[in-house]
Amino acid sequence: MSNTHFHWKNLPALSLQKNEQLVRDWDRLNEDHGGLPFLTSDALICTLKILGRGHERLLIATQNSTVVAMFLLLPQGLFRWQTFQPAQLPLGAWVARADLHLPNIVHSLLRGPLGFCLVLSITQIDPHIAPRSTDTADNQNDDYIETGWINIEGSFDAYWKIRGKNLRQNMQKQRAKLQTEGIKLTMQVLQEFADMAPAVARYGLIESTGWKAQKGTAIHPDNAQGHYYRELLENASLRGEALIYQYFFDDRVVAMNLCLVRHGTLIVLKTTYDESIKSYSPAFLLRENELQEIYREGRIKRLEYFGRLMEWHTKWTTKKRTLYHLTLYRWPFLKKLAAWRRRKAKQTIPVAAVLPIL
Repeated sequence: MSNTHFHWKNLPALSLQKNEQLVRDWDRLNEDHGGLPFLTSDALICTLKILGRGHERLLIATQNSTVVAMFLLLPQGLFRWQTFQPAQLPLGAWVARADLHLPNIVHSLLRGPLGFCLVLSITQIDPHIAPRSTDTADNQNDDYIETGWINIEGSFDAYWKIRGKNLRQNMQKQRAKLQTEGIKLTMQVLQEFADMAPAVARYGLIESTGWKAQKGTAIHPDNAQGHYYRELLENASLRGEALIYQYFFDDRVVAMNLCLVRHGTLIVLKTTYDESIKSYSPAFLLRENELQEIYREGRIKRLEYFGRLMEWHTKWTTKKRTLYHLTLYRWPFLKKLAAWRRRKAKQTIPVAAVLPIL
C-alpha cells in the first residue's frame, strides 16, 4: 500500500451547497475525473436535497493545502460506510485528481476521518475513470453491471450498415407501414430551461402508464423522482447540457429520452415509450432518428448508457465494459470473515433474504 498521505475534513454533505470554495474544488476535480454532468456540484446538491437521507457526510482530502479528493458518504449501520448512491445516480458520488490511485485514497479514508470504520465501499465505479486494481488482502473488487456505449465515428450510413439485418429490416418495415397508415413521424429536441419541466411531466405521464408504475418505480411530476429530474435538467439546461428527445406519431408523444451532454458525450439517463402501442417500437424508431441527428450534427462523439446492458442495447452497439464496486476492510481477517458469511448465507437461506455482511 502506498504511503501517500492525506489530510481529511469531515463535514455535513450539504456544506457543498453553502461554501463556494467547496463548489469550485468539487467541479475542478470532477473535470479531472471525467467531467460527468451528473457529478457536477449543482447536480449533487440537487441529488442530496431531493434523494438524500440527511445523514450524508462530505469527506475532503487535501495535500499541501490543495483539495485533491472529495467523497459523499453515507453510514450503513455499525462501523460501515459507503458512497452516497441513490438508484438515480449512475456512479458513486466522489471525485479525485486523475493521477491518484483510488485504493490509496480509500485506505486513507477508512483509517482517517470516519472514526472506527471496519468496512468502506465505493460503489458503481467506471473503469474508464478509475481502472480496476488487483484484489489485495484487505480490499476486494466486485462486478456491478455491464454497460454499453457507442462511439460516434464516420457516417451514420456506415454505422447503420453494420447493424444487424433484423434491426435494419424491422425499422424499415415499421416506417413503411406507418407511412401507409398516414401517420406522420417527428422527432423534437428540447434544450431550453422553459421546456424542461413540461417535458419531465410528459415523460412521467407516459412512464406512469407502463410496467414501472406497477412496480412503483415510475417518474411522476409529483414524486421525488419527478422533482429530481426536473431540477437536474433545468440546472443543466442553463449550461447548455440538457437534451430531451421526444418522438411523435402525428401529434402524440410516443417515446422520450432524458439526456445530459458534456464534452462531446451524450448520457442517456432515462428512456420511456408508450406501452399501449403494440404494433411498433417507438423507442427504437426514436433511437434511429436520434443517432441520425447526432451523426449529422457532429457535436457528440460518444453516447453512454451507464445502465445495465440489456439485450436491446446489443442491437445498437457491441461496446461494453463492467462497472465495479471497491470494498476495503480495516483488517484482512474481516475480508475472510465476510467471504465466509456470504458462503454460509447462500447455503442456508435464499439469496434475496441475505442481510448485508459486516
